[in-house]
Amino acid sequence: MIQNYLTVDVEDYFQVSAFEGVIRPEQWGTFTPRVVENTRRILDLLDEHQVKATFFVLGWTAAAFPELVKEIDGRGHEIACHSYYHRLIYNLTPAQFREDTRQARDVLQQITGKPVRGYRAPSYSITNRSYWALEILAGLGFEFDSSIFPIYHDRYGIPGAPRFRHKIQGHNLFEYPISTARLGRFNVPAAGGGYFRIFPYCITRRCLASINIQEQQPFVFYLHPWELDPEQPRVNKTGILSRFRHYINLDKTAERFRRLLSDFEFIPVHG
Repeated sequence: MIQNYLTVDVEDYFQVSAFEGVIRPEQWGTFTPRVVENTRRILDLLDEHQVKATFFVLGWTAAAFPELVKEIDGRGHEIACHSYYHRLIYNLTPAQFREDTRQARDVLQQITGKPVRGYRAPSYSITNRSYWALEILAGLGFEFDSSIFPIYHDRYGIPGAPRFRHKIQGHNLFEYPISTARLGRFNVPAAGGGYFRIFPYCITRRCLASINIQEQQPFVFYLHPWELDPEQPRVNKTGILSRFRHYINLDKTAERFRRLLSDFEFIPVHG
């Protein structure tokens, strides 16, 4: 049975890109955090199924809750970097991106005492506009990235990008693209997050199984701790589409995730 890559983006509900127009990073400290409890729910589910994963941790969250990072590491999971302030890369200059990433990496390494090998961009924002970020990641010593989503989307995506693990040309850096299934000539997102909540589980399972069986490739699956938290406070000053993406089927995520862990085999990216 093919071993797939399980990843968790550790951020709180008020830190997501969908809310960045109404909640700025300097306001994060005024919100009641829920990330510790929600991340522990995921950790407990993984323990139940004896699964290890890669946790891409936001630098701000790591600095605020270093004990959570130590717990993730202590329970045998891989710690990777998810930026410091969760800003879309194509809205940053290269210098800003380098400093944000260095700051986040250093916080995580100071907490765990281990090198941080992997990176994932906020909202998969390494696109054709920000492809230069990969060179900076290689220069900062990262060994793998998992930021490119080979689909069409209003916020992210490189539709023609390779769909499976590959080495970035000219650098000692490997890319683990967010997984898609093929439907005719098109890539269909099926790798987690909002897609996991929007589509019925049977469709998600069929798409992911096709990657394993028909294409004989592992898939990359992702989840956020806030997606297991239907009781989280509502942020209403955003657009209808953003609210739909964020809140749909939060009450179904935990059970679907249990089924996923039973139906497929998983390892960390650097397992």
